Amino acid sequence: MTSIMTKIRVFLEMIKFSHTIFALPFALTGALLAAGGLPTIYQTFWIIIAMVGARTTAMAMNRLIDADIDAMNPRTAIRAIPAGLISKGLTFAFIIAAAALMMLAAYMLNPLCLKLSPIALFFLLLYSYCKRFTALAHVVLGICLAAAPIGAWAAMRGTIDAPALLLGAAVLFWVAGFDILYSLQDLDFDRSAGLHSIPVLLGVNGSLRAARIFHLIMIGLLFSLFFIMHLGPIFLFGIFVVTAMLLYEHRLLRGGNLDNLDAAFFNMNGYISVAIVFFTAADVLSK
Repeated sequence: MTSIMTKIRVFLEMIKFSHTIFALPFALTGALLAAGGLPTIYQTFWIIIAMVGARTTAMAMNRLIDADIDAMNPRTAIRAIPAGLISKGLTFAFIIAAAALMMLAAYMLNPLCLKLSPIALFFLLLYSYCKRFTALAHVVLGICLAAAPIGAWAAMRGTIDAPALLLGAAVLFWVAGFDILYSLQDLDFDRSAGLHSIPVLLGVNGSLRAARIFHLIMIGLLFSLFFIMHLGPIFLFGIFVVTAMLLYEHRLLRGGNLDNLDAAFFNMNGYISVAIVFFTAADVLSK
């Protein structure tokens, strides 16, 4: 039993399970907007289960597929699979279990969610291979996380409507932008290994500009959502708060200084996702 629990702890650390916070708030935001209030406990429970299953599947597939590349990169050689802390076979078993959990949750929500689940799994798998042939891996990752609010909206209404697509697009550009910044730390390795990324394509300064543009688009999409859904001043204030946090994030990395990357990537992006669901909930429930 101790050995099993140890392997589970290693697996959860490997996939950074705690970072589920990046995507989950956007799923809850989509559910709040679709419901025009609080979703039911049943809906909330299965949306959370779907999110946990999807993100666990995605991260575990990425770690499994990239294990050989990770072993060559000094920054990632300490990850669980290349370090020999967990086997590829056990990781694959966890992937199957997580994917099954996601599809079960989709089934429990409604037929549209179940129909969409294989598409979500396709993009989760595609992302792990993208950097081998395209610099747009960051965008594909954005598509994967954009499925969170779109899927939650579909779970609530059984349809996919324009507001869901706007929120999903905002998530896409937010994620793609911060993933470009995160990829800067592997610029030299990716170049030497023949891997593709925006930093490899555009260099440090070009990547910083691209991330700024992506995040500017994100803010524009949130404003569009505000007007289309006739949201209130609390949501509008939330957009300004998120804008301020994004400005601070980019200020931390000004001039290509990666010393503050962890603070910019993990801390600020966690705060941003929580801020959006908080101000959305406050706005929706105040009406």
